[in-house]
Amino acid sequence: MPDRAPRDPLATDPALAKRLDRLGLEFQARFHAIALRHRGDDPEILAELGHALTRLGRYHEGLEIDHRLVRCAPDNPTVHYNLACSLCLCGQRAEALDALERSVELGYDDPDHLLADDDLAALRDDPRFGALLQRLRA
Repeated sequence: MPDRAPRDPLATDPALAKRLDRLGLEFQARFHAIALRHRGDDPEILAELGHALTRLGRYHEGLEIDHRLVRCAPDNPTVHYNLACSLCLCGQRAEALDALERSVELGYDDPDHLLADDDLAALRDDPRFGALLQRLRA
């Protein structure tokens, strides 16, 4: 009889794990949307809501949240970086590059993350993206 490793009693079926993850994200999105009604444009709540919406694939809603966040924190490089990601996911490449350039102007400085970020994959073949990457590496 071949040796079989004992089954991990805490292991979750991958399909179930995916469903549970989605339910958790949906809960987070609803929770943060309700919190915003009571706390106004709180940057931390907006950031959490935008992240949850993006992970749920609700890119246009996430983009709306990122625009609100930029209005709340116009000098924050991470906020502009996240806006660039949302714009790119919504197919607005030129605007995404503008937001990415603004992020770098404000101090964003991680070329490795920029290159590895799947949200920005559609920009990688654009000369502006290449120039921005070179600027960060210089």
